[in-house]
Amino acid sequence: MMLLGEPFEVKIEGGYEIDLPKMIKIKQIFPRERVADIKQTVAQEMSAKLIPGEYKGKKIAVAVGSRGIANLAEIVKCVIAELKAWGAEPFIVPAMGSHGGATAEGQREVLDEYAVNEQTMGVPVISSMEVVQIANLENGMPVYFDQAAYQADGVVVVNRIKPHTDFKGDYESGLIKMMTIGLGKHKGATTIHTYGFDRFHELIPETGKAVLQNAPIAFGVGIVENAYDETMSVTVMPKDQIFENEKQLLMVAKKSMPRLLVSGIDVLIVDQIGKDISGAGMDPNITGRTASGLPGFDLAPPIQKVVVLDLTDKTHGNANGIGLADVTTRNLLNKIDFLKLYANSITSTELDPAKIPVVMNSDKEAIVVALKTCNRITADKAKIVRIKNTLDLSEIQVSESYRQELVQRSDVEIVSEAENFSFTKEGRLL
Repeated sequence: MMLLGEPFEVKIEGGYEIDLPKMIKIKQIFPRERVADIKQTVAQEMSAKLIPGEYKGKKIAVAVGSRGIANLAEIVKCVIAELKAWGAEPFIVPAMGSHGGATAEGQREVLDEYAVNEQTMGVPVISSMEVVQIANLENGMPVYFDQAAYQADGVVVVNRIKPHTDFKGDYESGLIKMMTIGLGKHKGATTIHTYGFDRFHELIPETGKAVLQNAPIAFGVGIVENAYDETMSVTVMPKDQIFENEKQLLMVAKKSMPRLLVSGIDVLIVDQIGKDISGAGMDPNITGRTASGLPGFDLAPPIQKVVVLDLTDKTHGNANGIGLADVTTRNLLNKIDFLKLYANSITSTELDPAKIPVVMNSDKEAIVVALKTCNRITADKAKIVRIKNTLDLSEIQVSESYRQELVQRSDVEIVSEAENFSFTKEGRLL
């Protein structure tokens, strides 16, 4: 019997030694507005929009999530420093639903990976999966909220505002979603996901209003990033301004997203996926592949096959999104923590992202299989794109067959000569 974690040989017509196209490195050029001084910006925003005297002597829970956000630790530390200067007693709570294996210690470890811990922040981290029910929606759905945060005098929600990976609406990934799902912990996240992503455009704002009415939300800190994964803006929003401000900032975030500036792709090679890259492992806004099957992900070029080679270290074995690839490697398979992967996928009610695609022994075999299963192409003329991940799209590799298309674009620069694919003797792609 063959075990997927062990080497095996699959016979394919013509073998694995084929003529691969040469690859060129290109630079994709996007607008690059960014914050020059994080500390100054946070301090100015808080002073201009909040009343310092209202926080003196108050216990304030600062909610922090599990996304890979540029300058997250610095932003959180600046918020905490200002609260301390105002005489408040801040502490940190993880706001990440079922992430971290849906355990208190797992969520503490996720924050630690982002350098958000008691040592770096100088305040306690209270990580618990205990929740309180604070409301019911009109449809009967209970609304849950982190117990430690609920017992505080105020809650500050810090999160990036960005397009969601499974649905489209006025409120997607951001402060409202963190209040409803992140601070709902495993119980709240599971509850809202049972209604399906096709209801999220209604449920997220409805639940958000219930949280604002029944939980001690003080203010939000909304972060928007540019196409280079850099902090583009930091906006402090008093409680009564969160709904309107987040809606406007989401439109800015959508316009600022990176994308693949090429036409149709035969094979997309993704070096790494991970929860720190995207909630979906690899962002469907970039690949066009989403677990929900809902519309709105049409900015991506058409892609025949997707190959995923590895996981990020910070994803801790959570390979969520691997099921949206066509081919992967034994190296990745052997890194999967199925407890974390399945907890995440079952909570979301979308099981496809946790399915295992075709597994090959090496990067080389995976790429060859992807090419040989594309239709209406020859391998040496194939349109191949290689990216590090779906966050880092400024410099990517493309096959030489794109050259004529790219030299006519002002937002793309060719920065290298054409080179052959280079593999180690074990078949790992260099």
